[in-house]
This record gives sequence, structure tokens and C-alpha cells, in this order.
Amino acid sequence: MDENEFMAQQFESHRPHLHAVAYRMLGSVSEAEDAVQEAWIRLARADTSDVENLAGWLTTVVARVCLNLLQSRRSRRENLLGVHLPDPIVRTVDDVGPEHDALLADSVGLALLVVLDTLAPAERLAFVLHDMFAVPFEDIAPIVERSPAAARQLASRARRRLQGAPVPDSDLTRQREVVDAFLAAARGGSFEDLVAVLDPDVVLRADVGVVPAGASTEVHGAEAVAERALNFARLARFAHPALVNGTAGAVAIAEGQMLSVLGVTIRGGRIVEIDILADRDRLAQLTVEDLH
Repeated sequence: MDENEFMAQQFESHRPHLHAVAYRMLGSVSEAEDAVQEAWIRLARADTSDVENLAGWLTTVVARVCLNLLQSRRSRRENLLGVHLPDPIVRTVDDVGPEHDALLADSVGLALLVVLDTLAPAERLAFVLHDMFAVPFEDIAPIVERSPAAARQLASRARRRLQGAPVPDSDLTRQREVVDAFLAAARGGSFEDLVAVLDPDVVLRADVGVVPAGASTEVHGAEAVAERALNFARLARFAHPALVNGTAGAVAIAEGQMLSVLGVTIRGGRIVEIDILADRDRLAQLTVEDLH
């Protein structure tokens, strides 16, 4: 095995970790893949003979690429209206085995990603690297061009912002029962049954893309969300059970075309957040096997 083959093998062994870092940083599957690929390009061009910790070196490279992407994205999105949801990671309910178990153990919910999207880029980087991947602040500081103490403060500010993020129920079977009850109520047009499975302070976010204007929206409160859910009753008829970022959700598919992805956050046996992605361009990039 020559040096290039060995380096490629080493990189592939770190790819899952790098993608996990990038996805939590960016909330975008395609951008995460681009960031990881950029790390490979830089590795191929760099002299790493003195690098003792290749995983740490690659993590730093990916983090720098993600920080640049977050900074440029922030300026673009300031001019956009409506709701933008992170990319969901969708699996079938039959997708069991070691990979499925790893997904559940290492999953990051859509609700948390939504809150991460509200953070300043440097705050998000400091929080993700330190709190999710145990990167020391001494290693984070050069990336954000601050002192270790300042990097610690960035993560602390992010932590305070995240305190309001809901902690979902962990029982997947119970989650599925609640989601099934929600979909059944939507299909049956039962306003009362919908309200019964919703938390009084439930939040619904619907991302349908840039058109039609004003269609992407955020709705608060059980009654308002129930009314909106009745408008999605047509989609509920095509819903299939799925795992969305490791928790119970659904995918609406008709004639082989994905119409929407429904991510749900459940706490105390009731739905506290609903995230619906119905942006056709973004849905076209998702692949979910074995759903018909």
C-alpha cells in the first residue's frame, strides 16, 4: 500500500465522525458532505508528516470550513422571509441493526438543530465542538480567533440559548403511538383528537421553500396548530411511518414522489414541536428506501 492509499484509508475511517461534526454545525446534509470533501482535498495537499492526531487535525479543518459557510449563510438568510428548517435525516422504521442503533444513540433532533440555527456562527462552533464532541477550548480558540476563555464564553452563551429547547421522550414505541394518533386525527378531520395529542404551547414550523410567498410559516398553540394540521389532512393520507433524526415521524409519498417529511418532538406524551419540510427542491435530494 502506497502513502496515498494509506492516507485515503485513514480519511475514510474518520469520515463518519467528520460528517457528524459538519451536520451538527450546518444542519445541511449536502453542505456537510461538501465540508468533509473539502477536508479531504486539503489533506491531500498538506504535509501532515508532523501531525500526531489526524482526527483532531481533520476536525479542525472541517470546523473552519463550516464556520466560513455559516458566516456566508447568515448574511444571505437575513434577506429571506419565512421558515427554513434543517435537512432531516430519514430512515425507515424497518431500518434496524447496528447502524440503526448508532443513529438513535448519536441522533440530533430537528428541534435542537432549529435552535442551533439561531446562534451566531462562532457560538455554534464552540458549542458543537466542545459540548457534543469534547474538543478542548484550547483547540477551539484558534478556529474562532479568540482566547480559550473567550471560546468558553461563546459555548456558555450558546448553552443558555439552548436551555429552552425541549428534551424529547426517549421511548420510541410511545413516540410512535403519539404520532400515529396525530395522523389518525388529521386523516379523520377530528379537531378535538388533534388538540388532545398536542401540548398547549406546541409549535408548528412548515418550510415549503421560497414559493408561494408566505406559505412557509410558524404557528403557536394547540388550537392554531390543530387547525393548520387539518389543512394537511390530504398529506396525512399518504403518510408512512419513518424515523426522522432518530425519533418517530412520517414521510408523505404519493406515486413515488416525496411530498413532505414530518418531524415531531414529544415530551410528556404530547407533541411539543412539529417540523414539516415540504420544499420540493430539497425533498428531491432526500432518499428514503423501502417507502412506497
